[in-house]
Amino acid sequence: MNTKVTIAGVTFQNPVLTASGTFGSGEEYSQFVDLNCLGGVVTKGVANVPWQGNPAPRVAEVYGGMLNAIGLQNPGIDVFIKRDLPFLKQFQTKVIVNVCGRSESDYLEVVERLNDQPVDMLEINISCPNVKEGGIAFGQDPQMATHITKEVRRLSVHPVIMKLSPNVTDIATMARAVEDAGADAVSLINTLTGMKIDVHRRTFALANKTGGLSGPAIHPVAVRMVYEVAQAVKIPVIGMGGIMNGEDALELILAGASAVSVGTANFTNPTVTMDIINDIRYFMMEEGVRNINELVGAVR
Repeated sequence: MNTKVTIAGVTFQNPVLTASGTFGSGEEYSQFVDLNCLGGVVTKGVANVPWQGNPAPRVAEVYGGMLNAIGLQNPGIDVFIKRDLPFLKQFQTKVIVNVCGRSESDYLEVVERLNDQPVDMLEINISCPNVKEGGIAFGQDPQMATHITKEVRRLSVHPVIMKLSPNVTDIATMARAVEDAGADAVSLINTLTGMKIDVHRRTFALANKTGGLSGPAIHPVAVRMVYEVAQAVKIPVIGMGGIMNGEDALELILAGASAVSVGTANFTNPTVTMDIINDIRYFMMEEGVRNINELVGAVR
C-alpha cells in the first residue's frame, strides 16, 4: 500500500501535514505525536522581524469551531533559524516554512534568508494585510497576488506554495493568477472572516472585533473551494479547513487535494494527525486502494 505523494518534486511519506499556526514548530506536540510519521510539518508563520500579534482576548469558541485573531505572533526569522529549524531537522518529516509579511520586502527578506537553510518548501501566507496598500490582503487582489508570487518565485530556491484566502469572490481566479505567476502549488482554505459578540458584556468577544473562523463549520466550504481550484489549475492543491478525522481528509483528497493540512483539530486532540494517517491507511486497506494517488481528484 503506497501512501506517498509528490508535490513540486518533494515526496511526502503520506499526505497528512500540519496546518500553520496550529502546531507551532513541532516541539510542543512532539510529546504526543511521532513527527517521523507525519508527511510534513508546516511551521507557524515566520516574519522578517518578531511580531507581537494582536491584543487579548484573541481567541473565542463558536458553534462548530473557533475564532482567532492571534495576529501571526512569531519570534521572527532569526529565532526560527537558530532554535526551531534545528529541532525539526532531527526528524525525517518534511519541513514547510510558512512565510508572512506586511509588505513585499518583508516576504522577500524571509525567502532570501531561507535559501541556504535545510527546508523543503515555502508556504506563502498572502492573507497578510499589505500596509502599503491600505491594509488589503495580498490574497484578495489577483494583481497583487500575481506580483508577490512572481517576486517570491524569482528569489526562492525552494518550491513555493501560495496559501489562498477564501475571503474572495472567486477562489479559482486567485488560484489561476498565482499559477500563471509561477507558484508550484496552492494551499487552501485559510480562515473565513467572522465575528462574535458577547451579549452580556455588550462588546466584541475579540479585541480585534473580527477573527478567522476555523474548525468543522468551514469544512464544506473548504471541500467546495478545493474542488473548484483543482478543476481550474494544473499545479498540486493542498487542502485544509475543518479536518477532524480521516473521512474529512479523504473528502478533500477526493475533491482534488494531493495532500491535506490538519489545523484546529490539534487543539482538541493533540494526536489527531496520527489518527488521521491511520484512518487513511485503514480506508485504503478496506477499499482495496493500493496507491493514495488513485483517490486524488477521483470525484469529478
